[in-house]
Amino acid sequence: MGFVMGGTGTGVAGVGAARRIAVASGKGGVGKTTIATSLALLLAESDTVTYVDCDVEEPNGQIFLKSTRCQRREVLVSVPEIDPDRCTRCGACVTACRSAALLALPDRIAVVDSQCNGCGGCVSACPEHAIREVPRSVGTIDIGTAAVGDTEKRLSTVRGEMWVGQVLAPEVIRAALAAAGGNSLVLDAPPGTSCPAVETMKTADVVLLVTEPTPFGLNDLALAVEVVRYLGIPFGVALNRVGIGDDRVEVYCRDEGIPILLELPDDRSIAAACSRGEVLIEAFPALRSRFAALAAGLSTCVPVGGRGHRGGPGALGVTATIPAPPWPSQRDGADADRSVRELVVISGKGGTGKTSIAASLLALADRPIAADCDVDAANLHLVLQPAVRDTWLFTGGEIALIDQAKCIGCGVCASACRFGAVVALTTGDGHEYVVDPVSCEGCGVCVDVCPTVAVELVPAMDGNWFVSDASTGTLAHARLEPGRKNSGKLVSLIRREAGVEAVRVGAQIMITDGSPGIGCPVTASLTGASAVLIVAEPTLSGLHDLRRVAELVKQFQLRAGVCVNKADINPELAARVEIEAAALGFPVLGRVRYDEAVTTAQLRQATVVDQETGIAAGDIRRLWTRVRDHLL
Repeated sequence: MGFVMGGTGTGVAGVGAARRIAVASGKGGVGKTTIATSLALLLAESDTVTYVDCDVEEPNGQIFLKSTRCQRREVLVSVPEIDPDRCTRCGACVTACRSAALLALPDRIAVVDSQCNGCGGCVSACPEHAIREVPRSVGTIDIGTAAVGDTEKRLSTVRGEMWVGQVLAPEVIRAALAAAGGNSLVLDAPPGTSCPAVETMKTADVVLLVTEPTPFGLNDLALAVEVVRYLGIPFGVALNRVGIGDDRVEVYCRDEGIPILLELPDDRSIAAACSRGEVLIEAFPALRSRFAALAAGLSTCVPVGGRGHRGGPGALGVTATIPAPPWPSQRDGADADRSVRELVVISGKGGTGKTSIAASLLALADRPIAADCDVDAANLHLVLQPAVRDTWLFTGGEIALIDQAKCIGCGVCASACRFGAVVALTTGDGHEYVVDPVSCEGCGVCVDVCPTVAVELVPAMDGNWFVSDASTGTLAHARLEPGRKNSGKLVSLIRREAGVEAVRVGAQIMITDGSPGIGCPVTASLTGASAVLIVAEPTLSGLHDLRRVAELVKQFQLRAGVCVNKADINPELAARVEIEAAALGFPVLGRVRYDEAVTTAQLRQATVVDQETGIAAGDIRRLWTRVRDHLL
């Protein structure tokens, strides 16, 4: 089954059933798309393969593959529409809706489209049949083909793209996977470990986790490993930029029994080629044999770990109610002071140096409060090394749980669930229905339709959040449980509580390490902010991502500026990024040059400006002066 090396050692032949290879990473910027596109093209030389760009917030595969679009499809989701002539405003639909998409107003029931998850519970709950579902566009799917080297073969491509301002990335991913058909697939997964990444990985036969040998890379890899092990999918690791860090990732993989299937060197010429959108195996033919060996290794991976199991109290994300001390905002009715100026540092995608720059700005600011809102792959604590002062449980939603003693196995819940979360397991007595917490949206439709009241909603342990003391001041940060949802809610909580801490200590400024991308965590990071610093890099991917995230910032009408990081990697593209920023109406507040001292700082778990020497440290100090003068 799957792919094996060809006899020459330079090609790959496909045999047996089609396979799905997901290329994923704990965070963006580690070379995931670079590796996925080269792997897809190599496999397409001797097999029918489709490359699927599931990174729908910032799809960049097209920059490398340059595919020709043959067809475009709109991705539509169903949202309720209420017939005012039939509606009696009884409120049954509002009660049934657990996502707050329906609001009871004095004269009508209002629909909040952006909150709707399309569960259909309101339709079945309405006694007057006053609700119908209508389509709403959340993105597009582009279907096309790309050239495979100088051969006559073509690589099929599917590209999902979510509209800026939308939050239903999993819906766009599902549409992209459906459009891909039954060929062998290379899935370019979204970075991180929250629901978009899980939506892609859970469909795969094997997963390749891409990382780099730094403390950030190790931290993010460990989170991604938790998800893949829970899903019970075979996986291996690709180690990119070998030579920039240390051997901690290799030691971790050896201790955990995880095979390293590909190693790519830290080479400035490779970085420059990638910045121009060149496919790795075409720009550097000597690397073809490494990718052939990677394909062979993926065909021999075996699962390590497995599901816990779904549906039991110990399953991922399910917990009993755990008492917690009052949150800072619950003490004496405390609230955030809107006069506190908040700078949010964001990027179109991870890996641009956002966290390193945010940490350095914290070190330069006068008694700031820090908030790390990159909750599904938080790294700021790795630099600031805080001492945790308080810890709280975060339960952002609920998950369905089936009482097997009451369940009669009728399957009504499975038929009503639109998310495939109710699963039938074959037992000696027939079928036993359980809930997969990774797929469950907590909509409660299964609870409402069960004839024997065998289903209940229980709190979901979505993660933990912390208030800590760092050398720069107070830090509010969190850890979203791998595979969990509600990251936007956790981001909002972190920012609110950091604001309360700012009032408590009399801080005048709050610096927030925002989430990458354009999805719901970023929206939650930006709401109510004072100013935004967008960190971009001089690559074609960085240019694409800047345009997307700038569109989102404009929707919030926020004061913003741009920093070009690693600007001297590709001066021509750095100039293009600056021209684009100016065209968008955002001033370029600084250029930070490539400096190996940045990696050294990561390894020492220190900020870049803590070091006495280094060109990047001086660049960031000048950046802070301009940020303070122009944005704050």
